[in-house]
Amino acid sequence: MQIANPIYDVVFKHLLEDNDIARLLVATILGKEVTEISPLPQEKTIPIEQRRFTVYRLDYSARIRGSDGGYEQVIIEIQKAKFPADIMRFRRYLGNQYQRKENTFTVRVDGKEQEKHPHIVAIYFLGYPLDRLQAPVIQVVRQCYDITTGDRLAGSEEFIESLTHDAFIIQIPALREEYKTELEQLLSLFDQRRVTPNDEHILEVDEAAYPEKYQPLVRLLHRAISNEDIRDVMDVEDEILRDFENLERHIDRQEEIIEKQGKELGEKDKTLGEKDKALGEKDKALGEKDKTIEEQGKALEEQENVIGEKDKALEEKDKALEELRGRLQRLQAPK
Repeated sequence: MQIANPIYDVVFKHLLEDNDIARLLVATILGKEVTEISPLPQEKTIPIEQRRFTVYRLDYSARIRGSDGGYEQVIIEIQKAKFPADIMRFRRYLGNQYQRKENTFTVRVDGKEQEKHPHIVAIYFLGYPLDRLQAPVIQVVRQCYDITTGDRLAGSEEFIESLTHDAFIIQIPALREEYKTELEQLLSLFDQRRVTPNDEHILEVDEAAYPEKYQPLVRLLHRAISNEDIRDVMDVEDEILRDFENLERHIDRQEEIIEKQGKELGEKDKTLGEKDKALGEKDKALGEKDKTIEEQGKALEEQENVIGEKDKALEEKDKALEELRGRLQRLQAPK
């Protein structure tokens, strides 16, 4: 049997619009009975210019009630491809769930109405693998411990339940062909190894391999193939994904260019620094040379002064000798 690929937002949204199927999916993932599920208004849409349809950015949220009568809030996100902004978007969405007044409920305690905040469980369907953890389904469970003794604390507190959350991470690429649990059997409907050769919008499944309780889900996905609006939006999702991937590649190329230019500028700065250092040393050498020349000039000037004084002394000596000769000549002259 052929079914619409539920990894697409529009198909997954189509699934969750059926309350019975949404309850079955959530209960199977959580591993406990869900007696009631009430979707909360969360859907965001992306209008596409020059198109007659809308692309859905699925942010599903619902309040569930367990067999014990307690309430929890479940949020579901599905992400087909990995982008750097994913974690920030998930964090922003989760934070929004904590602060929305619509996500509270009212109970009567001692005759008075009190506003309560349900415990949140986040479910993430990822169309790409995590970096290190390879399990198909990962459950993140909060635990409370006495920090002094290390003992795990039993029971629950409203304060803690209202401010912390559990999570389930489903790695679609890690799904096993030979499933071991009912949950893995259900999730095999998302297994991308079943994509048909000519159309990634369609998966090929064996209807008989699924128990009766999963048949409504299988049949709904089968009927979705013939829904032209769903098929059209799947095409648009592909286009948007390609645009995002092209944008990511463009950004990566720009970052590589910037990094390369940064390295080149760094090398130029280093070269200029070395040149400045060499010029500084040259200026220092020239300064020392000028100082030496100046000192030599002073020495020459002093030497010239000494020579001048010596010449003057010789001149005076010659003059004195000349006077002595004149006297001698006068003394020796006949009288």
